[in-house]
Amino acid sequence: MTIRKDILKNIKTVVIKIGSSVISNREKGRRSLECGLSKDWVRHYASKIKTLREKGYDVVLVSSGAIMAGRERLEFGRADLTIPEKQACAAIGQSFLMHTYEKAFEKKGLKVAQILLSHEDLGNRTRYLNAKHTIEALLERGVVPIINENDSVTVEEIKIGDNDSLSATVACLVDAQLLIILSDVEGLYDRDPSLKNRPGAEKAQLISHISKVNEDIERIAGKSKNWLTVGGMLTKVLAAKKTMSFGIPALVVNGLDKKVVENIFAGKEVGTLFWSGKGKIRDRKHWIAHTLKPAGTLIIDEGARKALVERGKSLLPAGLVKVKGKFEFGNALILLDETGKEIGRGLVNYNSRDLEQIKGMKTSAVRNLMGESYYEEVIHRDDLVVF
Repeated sequence: MTIRKDILKNIKTVVIKIGSSVISNREKGRRSLECGLSKDWVRHYASKIKTLREKGYDVVLVSSGAIMAGRERLEFGRADLTIPEKQACAAIGQSFLMHTYEKAFEKKGLKVAQILLSHEDLGNRTRYLNAKHTIEALLERGVVPIINENDSVTVEEIKIGDNDSLSATVACLVDAQLLIILSDVEGLYDRDPSLKNRPGAEKAQLISHISKVNEDIERIAGKSKNWLTVGGMLTKVLAAKKTMSFGIPALVVNGLDKKVVENIFAGKEVGTLFWSGKGKIRDRKHWIAHTLKPAGTLIIDEGARKALVERGKSLLPAGLVKVKGKFEFGNALILLDETGKEIGRGLVNYNSRDLEQIKGMKTSAVRNLMGESYYEEVIHRDDLVVF
């Protein structure tokens, strides 16, 4: 039994992310005003999802394309739009995108529901769980949830980042058993495949299976130059890294291959599979590590690093070397060792002003200084995720 066929045995819920480059009228030109939404590709994937539903799978769709569709309707031909222009495109494009999906799925006898999310929705634990319950209720009733980032109101400071990251968050949110990211390339290559025609350049090889996303893999991923997309291969790799930590395999495949869905569920070696086979971080700790937006950074000494990494202890004030950023009680922070390596993330028990006062201090001294505002731990181990 191959790894891929083994994964297919346990799938009940699958999240499919469709990129803008997959559902665009690419053939009409790189910067043409007509390079908008392709109804043919939307209908194609409505048909594929219908087939998956008939086989008993629950499907959640994360779709890009609102801004692209809005560009066409507002006749914005240039790539470098301002944030207000992107928000305007999203506002008009999202309704057109959903209308197109609704008509395509309706012909297949399926209902769809629109869910727009921002980082604020998922950064709040209560709203995070509300989103989870809403999606689960829709799936129980045979509805296909179609999720997108709320681009018409979000700005750079609160954006989830891109729909690759959003799809990974959604996969963890609904406890899916597979994330499929449909792109315009076959998967991750060991080098840039666009350089194949340069003199002396070696042919790029598709990487079939990645069991760990490290700095080398992230470096290989690089960044896309496709003007239709927000991220590129790097954001897909980082999305897969997120789902892997939750115990969910991710596949990055070529969505322009009309048989790719059938090939995936036949267990064929298509695209790049990201899968370590290990257990998952508990739900709440995964939320801390991968959903909350960090508000600051703490640099800790070697003794504190060993206490956290090797002995599973909480972070105490004595181990703090430096405090970066302005944050409040309960915010998520990044923890770095003295070499600058990220070792974890957690929820802090102090604001940045107080931490500046108590960093490096012994527990007894902190107690005397802070009085009733005293906490023994800067970050308690129950609120800490060590990578």
